[in-house]
Amino acid sequence: MTQIDQVPVKPTTPIVGEPDTENSVKRTRSLWFRLLINDRVAALAAGVLGVVFLTAIFGPMLVGELATRIDLDNSNQPPFTLAHGWANVLGTDPLGRSMLARLIVACRTTLSVAVPAVVISAVIGSAVGMWAGFYRGWRETVAMRIADVIMSFPSLLLAVVVLYVFSPSAANIVLVLAITRIPVYLRTARAESAELASRVFVDAARTFGAGATSIIGRHVLPIVLPTLLTVATLDFCYVMLAESSLSFLGIGIQPPDVSWGLMVSQGRTYLHTAWWLSFFPGLAIVITTVSATILAAWARIATDPGQRWRLTVPQKSLAKFTKSGKARA
Repeated sequence: MTQIDQVPVKPTTPIVGEPDTENSVKRTRSLWFRLLINDRVAALAAGVLGVVFLTAIFGPMLVGELATRIDLDNSNQPPFTLAHGWANVLGTDPLGRSMLARLIVACRTTLSVAVPAVVISAVIGSAVGMWAGFYRGWRETVAMRIADVIMSFPSLLLAVVVLYVFSPSAANIVLVLAITRIPVYLRTARAESAELASRVFVDAARTFGAGATSIIGRHVLPIVLPTLLTVATLDFCYVMLAESSLSFLGIGIQPPDVSWGLMVSQGRTYLHTAWWLSFFPGLAIVITTVSATILAAWARIATDPGQRWRLTVPQKSLAKFTKSGKARA
């Protein structure tokens, strides 16, 4: 035996089948972080959404009773004046309450409606859609007919009718909006699952004795999940705008609770004398929805292996590449 043969060789790669979950998760997180940082617009949108969510979680605890404190001597004070304290930097309403504090409290109310509605509809719709698409047959037919029935009614109109019949409350708004958005996830998950059910890796899993539930959870869901997250991000914008519209019509969030849509509705009678009452809540809605839309567009590219390279190329080089491609065409 030679000296080379006596030297133990240390494997540089993990053995096939050996779990390397921790390193894989770290590499995935690092990749997503680099892709997000490389896109400055998407990073800014993610930062804005992060600030919005942190404001909704911790903001009401910081402002205390400023959102409900009435000061008639300082009613309808214009914004950007610090003569009456930092809390009134965005002005006051007709009762002298701080607009900044009310915006912070309204942020929690708006997100407490939008986020649960999106989560409930995404979980139910995705689970039913993957189940129907994987099994096909009568299960798929029943699920799709139910989705068609729900989608045959305009979601906002259905919400108006239901909230008019029942008492308008946050729970009822969440329930109605969640039900009306289930078909979006159901149809998406059904199409993806039906296409994946005939793939080779699914047939291999069946051959090794894996059950349908195991195949859906371990093989189908990880592939469908990026698409569903992108749809959920876009749907978050719709649900938040729907809640604002319902509150604007007077059948959404009711006083003494406050939401961005309700603040816009309450300030519309003062547009000529106190424009800030409706402007700042409307601006908060626009900034949040635009940020979520930008982040959804980034997620769609980031989760597509065929388009992900666009996020790894600097923006200037990508612009030059696009212009050169158009010139050649």
